[in-house]
Amino acid sequence: SVVVPNTNGRRGIEAAAAAGIAAGDPDRGLEVLARVTDEDLVRMDDCLEKVSFTVALSDNDYIFDIRIEAEAEGHEACVQIAGFHTNIIFISKDGGVLFQKDYEETESPYQTDRTLLTVDRIVTFADEAVMEDVREIIERQIECNTAIALEGLQNDWGANVGRTLLEAGGSDAAVRAKAYAAAGSDARMNGCEMPVVINSGSGNQGLASSLPVIIYAEEWNRPREALIRALVVSALVTIHMKNGVGSLSAFCGATCAGCGAAAGIVYLHGGGKTQIKQTVSNAAAINSGMICDGAKSSCAAKISSSVDAGLLSMQMAGTGNVFAAGDGILGSDIEKTVENVGRVARNGMTGTGEEIMRIMFEE
Repeated sequence: SVVVPNTNGRRGIEAAAAAGIAAGDPDRGLEVLARVTDEDLVRMDDCLEKVSFTVALSDNDYIFDIRIEAEAEGHEACVQIAGFHTNIIFISKDGGVLFQKDYEETESPYQTDRTLLTVDRIVTFADEAVMEDVREIIERQIECNTAIALEGLQNDWGANVGRTLLEAGGSDAAVRAKAYAAAGSDARMNGCEMPVVINSGSGNQGLASSLPVIIYAEEWNRPREALIRALVVSALVTIHMKNGVGSLSAFCGATCAGCGAAAGIVYLHGGGKTQIKQTVSNAAAINSGMICDGAKSSCAAKISSSVDAGLLSMQMAGTGNVFAAGDGILGSDIEKTVENVGRVARNGMTGTGEEIMRIMFEE
């Protein structure tokens, strides 16, 4: 359902395939469609009109599996990607295998070792980090993500969730925190080509984990260094939670980002490790289980819901109100809760993901 980048609003798998045929630059990796020209768009539309596209569910058990088969002028070719977006495992042409490698269902080998992450360690790192080690990437996050949020609020993108929140709810910090995060997603999911600094491979998670913290830093007039350290907390808590969920799941990653944003706001306000852990635990209790049904306009509303859950969790923890261990999936401590969230996402929602795919292919 999401708009294909640099295609002037064209949507869907067929449009993505046609864009690759007409304008794809294989040397640019994930920026394969970064240099689409007006002439390319004409060729793309011609391709969509003349070429027969068939889209079907993969029959492999891989969580992430894309197999593309093409036929033209008496020739045929096939390429298969599995596991992660740049991992080509098979290429053939006219029945002859040009490339093939073994594949096992594991996380990307390019992923950093995240086993050292705990909420305690994350907060300690944020306290002690040398500013020059983190400033560049965090400053870029602030700049890029704020810019696309403003674009989403100022212009007509998708279902305008961010603008609706501001118009209906006023302009206090809590409303703005939700509205800015949602507005960034409004724009991103509907074809805006402005860059976003991502989190855990997701632009939406990058927006949801950063913009609420930025808004509260502005509201409280906090120093720049305090904002940067709070964004470190938010980013790493989001990564910590998402690590257990996995890169692709029927579990909406905005839930993890909402937990991260709330943790960052508590840190920004001077809250210690105990309050941060209580906030993350509360947020996990509220919103865990929200489904991911692909990238599209409604992601903005899910972001709003996740940020709202995070803010409520923060307010509860600030007044000593905490959901108890054993309440649903909450564990005996925050690390057990994070582990339980991952189990629900990885193991419990496998069938959910498959059913969502079947529903989407029926529509």
